[in-house]
Amino acid sequence: MRLDKFLKVSRVIKRRTLAKEVCDRGQVAVNGRAAKAGAEVKPGDTIMIGFGNRNLKLKILSIRENVPAKMAAELYEILEDSRLVRNDGELL
Repeated sequence: MRLDKFLKVSRVIKRRTLAKEVCDRGQVAVNGRAAKAGAEVKPGDTIMIGFGNRNLKLKILSIRENVPAKMAAELYEILEDSRLVRNDGELL
């Protein structure tokens, strides 16, 4: 499955066009390498997404074409969810 479609189906990013833009800006890496929206992902792959002051690292557990919203979180496991902070301790 394409990376942008997985991000949309799993509801990590709400719209596929936004997922494509984030990928094209170089804010997404798959298995440690920068990935474009069309990169193929499969179960076991690790995705790292940079959202401004937040970094999200997830592992793909399964891939499905469509899932109900309540089951979307079952497609991945969050490995790390961190926020960048300034030297004085405030969030960026």
